[in-house]
Amino acid sequence: MKNKVLLSIMGLLLVSLGITMSITNHKRSQIADVRKEVSQVAKTQKHVTTQIDNLQTTYNANDATAKRKLLEFAKSYYTFSSQSDYDKRFSKVSGIVSLSKDQQNSLFDSGLDATGGSRIDNLGLTSDYQTATGYTSDLDNQTIECLATVVVKTSGTAQKAINQTVLIHGWFDIKSQKLTSIKINQIQ
Repeated sequence: MKNKVLLSIMGLLLVSLGITMSITNHKRSQIADVRKEVSQVAKTQKHVTTQIDNLQTTYNANDATAKRKLLEFAKSYYTFSSQSDYDKRFSKVSGIVSLSKDQQNSLFDSGLDATGGSRIDNLGLTSDYQTATGYTSDLDNQTIECLATVVVKTSGTAQKAINQTVLIHGWFDIKSQKLTSIKINQIQ
């Protein structure tokens, strides 16, 4: 009888040891699965972070280019001391702008008066770019909106040179890398 009891106890211990090992192995396999999932999530997160960093770098580079080109436009547009200089303004910026004909004609008029004489030379008009500060806005439909406040020293034959502040509002297309629209001293 003692032997049967001992055998029964030993049997129960072996069964419980088997159950415990089965549970432990199952938990180990669950832990291994969780580790695999965590590793996969970490890889995905690293990939997404890299993509975000690449987008941010691209945006920051385009942002800086938009601002630089708007300030380059301002410097060329507001620097002239003769009719000849005034006429060359568009050729100086033609590589950085892609304007509609109407806007181009509006921004770059001939500088001639009603009689066909040079308004610039006859009045002794000069304009000298002094400084500017550029700002950019969010990217929208591949276009970066940019603003510049520009200080220009202007004078004429019978007038003292004065500093004027001008607001330039531009739109920069990131595909063509050009300013596609420019407004000067206009809110809308």
